[in-house]
Parts: sequence; C-alpha cells; structure tokens
Amino acid sequence: MKVLVTDEVSQEGLQPLLNDSRIELDVKLGLSVEELYKTIGAYDAIITRSGTRVDGPLLDHATNLKIVARAGVGIDNVDVEYASNKGIIVVNAPFGNVNSAAEHTMAILLSLCRNVTVANASLKGGDWKRAPFTGSELKGKTIGVIGLGKVGGRVALRSKAFEAEVIACDPYISEKRADDLGVRLVPLEDIVRFSDIITVHTPLNQETRDLIRAEHFEGMKDGVIIVNCARGGIINEEAMLAGLESGKVGGAAFDVWSEEPPATEVLKKLIAHPGMVVTPHLGANTYEAQKNVAVDVGLEIINYLDGRPMGNAVNIPKFDPDLMEHMKPFMVLVSQMGEFISQLAPPNPSKVSFSYNGKIARYDCAPLTVCGLAALLNRHTEQEVNMVNARLVGKTMGIAIEEVRNTESESFSNLVTLVIESPEGKRTIAGTLFEGIPKIVKMRDFMTDFQPEEHMLVINYDDKPGLIGKIGTIVGEAGVNIGSMNLGRRAKAGEAMVVLSLDSPLDEATVEKIAQAVQARFIKAVHMPR
Repeated sequence: MKVLVTDEVSQEGLQPLLNDSRIELDVKLGLSVEELYKTIGAYDAIITRSGTRVDGPLLDHATNLKIVARAGVGIDNVDVEYASNKGIIVVNAPFGNVNSAAEHTMAILLSLCRNVTVANASLKGGDWKRAPFTGSELKGKTIGVIGLGKVGGRVALRSKAFEAEVIACDPYISEKRADDLGVRLVPLEDIVRFSDIITVHTPLNQETRDLIRAEHFEGMKDGVIIVNCARGGIINEEAMLAGLESGKVGGAAFDVWSEEPPATEVLKKLIAHPGMVVTPHLGANTYEAQKNVAVDVGLEIINYLDGRPMGNAVNIPKFDPDLMEHMKPFMVLVSQMGEFISQLAPPNPSKVSFSYNGKIARYDCAPLTVCGLAALLNRHTEQEVNMVNARLVGKTMGIAIEEVRNTESESFSNLVTLVIESPEGKRTIAGTLFEGIPKIVKMRDFMTDFQPEEHMLVINYDDKPGLIGKIGTIVGEAGVNIGSMNLGRRAKAGEAMVVLSLDSPLDEATVEKIAQAVQARFIKAVHMPR
C-alpha cells in the first residue's frame, strides 16, 4: 500500500507505518494543487492535517485512493460526502488528545483554586503578597462531572486521586462504566445542587448547547467553581458572566468559547473578569497529542490492511451492492427507530437488542444492527458514530449488543424490534415496512401505527373522555397544526399512548401545558432529522 503524507505530521507518530513492510510511505510537503493532482493517483491513502484540502477535484484525480486519514479531530478540509460517494473511507483522530484535554482541565482548575495566575503576575510585578492569594484544596470537595466519556472519565479519575468526591451525569453511559470509574451517577439537577466544582465534558450538539443556563446557576451552591475545557456554548456565557458578577460563582476556568477568536462584548467581559482563568483553546496543544493523532490514523490504515474494524471512520464503507439494495429500505427503518427511541429511552442503557423476524431474517442483518445502533448512539457521544464503529463505541460505553434472527413472524412478513435495557427497565420499539414506507407498529406494549415525521409529540397518560380534545385545543392555540394522530391503549379507559405528528415544533411551555392538562405520565417532543 502506498501512503502519501502532505502536511507536517509527527515523525514519531508515523513509526507504525514505517515499521510495516506492506506500506510504502512518501512524505511530500508543500505540493501545489497542480502537483498534488498529478501525484495523488499513485497512492492508496493520504495523511493530512489542515493544510491540504481534500475536495472533489482532488478526489477525482485520486483513482486508487482507499483512505483519507486526517491527523486531528476536525475534518472541515475533507469533502466527506464526496469521498463516501466514491467509496473512500475517511478517518480522523478524535481521541488522540483526550489525555491532553483531561490534564489541561486539571491544570486550569488547580490554577484557579490556588490563584496561580494572579499570584504569578503579582510577584513578577515586584510585589510580595501572600494573604490575597490564599487558595482552596480539592480534597473533600464534591466535583460534578457532566459527560463521562473518554475525557470526562479521565477527569473523574484524576479528581478522585485528589481525594475529592466525584458525582457524574451522563444519561448515555451504563452504570457499569460509572462503577468501573468509582463514581456515582446522578441527574443533572443533583450536579447543580450539590457540586462545589462543575466541569463539562460533552460534545456540542442540539441537546448540549446551553446545557447550563441561568436557572441552573440559581440552584448552585454559593461560591461554586465552573470549568469548561470541552466546547464553547455548552455553558451559556451570558449566564456565566452574570453568575460571576453577582458573586454566585466563586470562579471559573475556560479554555473554549462559543466564538473563536472571541469578539462579542459578552465574551470580552467574561475573559477580562478577575474571577476567570482563561486559555485560548489549548486543550489539545501538547507534543504528545500531536504524536498520538498521527499514531491513531496510522493504526487505522493498518486496521484497513488487516481487515479489522476501524474505530474512527467518519463515513460508511461500501457493502455488497446486491445486499445493500435489498437492505436500504430496512436501513432507513432501523435508523429511524434508533433515532426515535434514543430520545425517549431512560438513561444509562446496559443492553441493546435487535430482533429480526420474517423474511428479512434469512439475510445477514449485521448492516441493519450497526445502522440502528449508530442512530441510537450518534447524538450522545463525543465522536461520530457510524456503521463502521458503532459496535466499538457501544462496547466502550459498556453496552451489551445482541442480535437475534427468526424467520417466523406472527403478524408481519418482516418485523424489526429494538429493545433497550437499563436500570429503569426495558423499552421496546418495533417497526416494519408498508409498501416501502417505515412504520412504527409497537412502542412498549402499545400497538401503534405511525410513520416517523420531523416533529412529533409522544404522550403517555390515563385515557379519559375529553383529553384528546384538550390536547388538540392546546396545540392549536400554539399555532401548530397536527398532521396525524395515533392512539394506542391496553383497554377502554385504560393507560394510553398518543403519538402526534406536527407541522412545526412545540415550545417547552406548550408541552408543559399539555402535560398538566392530561396529567401525563410521560411526555416528550421528538425531532427526527429530515
């Protein structure tokens, strides 16, 4: 295999490739676009950082290319969709910097607690003052870790080494994972209420943006310390500034910002606040991290040669064309089922089971399992989850994955059932295809019949006369049109589950109003990707 390196990459990190006799490695830096076009056709893999744009024209010249390896986290310079269409795998190195980020979290936290930055400036300015810089210890403090992934897990372990009590919030991590780390899983409300120090380590997405807002600061301990070495925007920065200015927050340490470089007045005031220790996104800036990302992508290339799973692929490889054509409609179905139930299921799953009944069970259903698993996990992890790495990510999260096939099916010619097990019990969703259209035919033990839509509302309540009308009235008053409604219930005037498809989303206040009107046992707005 011929591998081309076009950007500065740690030579030490490339050593695994240099040691493999099957690989011919060429380092050619500073190539012009025209030179790269002439060169790339001879190579099976390319290793880049941010200096090389791997776009459509380059990929068109890459007639033998199998892998694009980005030695870093970001893939903004790679046209992933175009590469996928050409059957080229794209890998990155999302975890080469995890230790670096964890250590930087501890560094800025300790600097804040011991007043290192201000004491350093004072002494260099010619003063000898000690009393103003009396600090605080971590020992005995309660540290709340939000997000117990690879970085958050390391921060938890390091915090325990300082003899702090560690509590953690991560609804997508199994209890086994928390037990292995020696921390106690609690809801976000308990993190806010009981923590002396709160540190966030989640990806930034629709669910985590402004995860910590003004109302959360109100419920925190006086003098709480806030740390963000994950992504800017997870903590609402305007609320963060207000907390510092009011004295509610004793101090904060930030490495990341919602805008980089920061330009807004809020960010400028936040950075300038004397209670802040700040750094310009240095979490991954260590020599070791730069080496690690090179090692990681190099090992992915070796995994490809050896036919092993590639844990950091960000796109989907090609399956057998005949099998893929047959599976495509079912892949859409299982993906929608995974996406749907991921927004409804209880936290901390320990096991996920996929059952295939009917004609579909005659085929290899592994592509469906990883497709559904990727949809289930993708919005809740620090990395891109896809059909290549879904099982590996699930294993890392401590989730057991089961696949069962049975050619017999009582009610449908084909039926796919997904079961999630957690400490709160089991949650079931089942679906099938009607003339190629995905339909959900079972949720828990309620028989249903609906097609997943972009905006939906799921309500579980005790069925009583007039409640459907109340729901329709409240939704109408909010200016939202109901596209369809499906009611499933066990018995007349018994427990019921209603699923509404809506033309536009409902705001939180309207959802809460519906919950109160029908005395809902459970209510949740669901957003499905187009």
